[in-house]
Amino acid sequence: MRKPNSRYVAAQIITQWMEKGDFPDRLLADVEQDRAFITELVYGVVRRKLTLEYILQKFVNRRPEDFILAVMQVGVYQLCFMDNVEEFAAINESVGAVKDSRHKDALRASGMVNAVLRNVQEEKEAILKNLARQPDEIRTSHPEQLVHRWQKQYGERDTRQLCEWDNVPPETILRVETARISPADFMKALEEAKIDAKPHPFKCLATFVTLPRGVPVPKVPGYNEGWFTVQDPATSASVELLDPMPGESVLDACAAPGGKTSMIAGMMEGEGELVAMDVHDDRLDTLRDTVKRTGWDFIEIVKGDAAKGFPASGKLFDAVLLDVPCTNTGVLRRRADARWRFARDRIEMLKKTQWKILTEMSKCVKPGGRIVYSTCSLEPEENEELVGRWTRKHPEFRLVKAKRLFPPKSGTDGAYAALLRRKK
Repeated sequence: MRKPNSRYVAAQIITQWMEKGDFPDRLLADVEQDRAFITELVYGVVRRKLTLEYILQKFVNRRPEDFILAVMQVGVYQLCFMDNVEEFAAINESVGAVKDSRHKDALRASGMVNAVLRNVQEEKEAILKNLARQPDEIRTSHPEQLVHRWQKQYGERDTRQLCEWDNVPPETILRVETARISPADFMKALEEAKIDAKPHPFKCLATFVTLPRGVPVPKVPGYNEGWFTVQDPATSASVELLDPMPGESVLDACAAPGGKTSMIAGMMEGEGELVAMDVHDDRLDTLRDTVKRTGWDFIEIVKGDAAKGFPASGKLFDAVLLDVPCTNTGVLRRRADARWRFARDRIEMLKKTQWKILTEMSKCVKPGGRIVYSTCSLEPEENEELVGRWTRKHPEFRLVKAKRLFPPKSGTDGAYAALLRRKK
């Protein structure tokens, strides 16, 4: 039986994203064969959407139907942005994707795709030179309004670095669960497995480790034993501000997928009360898997909507972590499609949700207790401004400390975390 055409699979996923707005990561979840390559194609095309449209406008007079456009974008992405793919393979297999689709006019459509990609191949050097002269939003494929707001906030140089950072395929980073194994022993186990992993520079003592590309996480030593969780170092900022202690009662109110929960459990040394809550069933399943794998059996998992408060009325905690929904502008490297969902209206909608979650969950903080509000957003409206307004409206809480991570400078995902303490 003929092996499925990887470019065809990628183009199908991209088409579904174009037409229905489905999340690419969920569409990729069922892919088994050539998963790494197909993932790179899908995320690469989604990231470079604006750039690819700019390149193709010279060679295509009229916008083709979505699937044919997706195949063209897959082909152009390989030709212009993937050094590890032979050009003849990029063209021939993209043309083959059209034939595999059983398109109603496959001969004409495949001929058009072939002609466009061969023209791009011939003019590649001129295309890339011209692209380098274009505005940042075209060259780095970011929404114009997002680039302009970042330029006002960070300046042109930092904005350019941030946009370029967003277009680099992300690494897989592991946080070593030091209650299970020492960083030194974990690195030794990786070396024995011939996995050339590197300590992440954000943290000392190799607490975070960067995997080489192409290594499946379940094949890493200690996966079943709970030696690590997949987690960017930026996630540690909010947990370290929370500073959970053994014997305390702690709530992780937006807990899935569970990396922060397991980090809290380790800092609590398995002693005290730790409740992990989330609202969506599929995310709860992921949370349960993480908790089971890491072996922290004292964690209680609860279904609940943080915007409606804790399900058990009157329950109070020493510490509450709120990793609230946000625009994700600090993690556009990992969530390639999030940049295209960015809009002023969406910020306003999210601000209402964030405010409601912070207000409702603050009610279950003990007098003298603390709450950490965190996002993976770089937008001040979701971060400093919201926390400032909220504390002015709620004088029983005071801002103790805040931390913000800017990806090109921190070498991590972007993040914001603020520690608020309730008066005794």
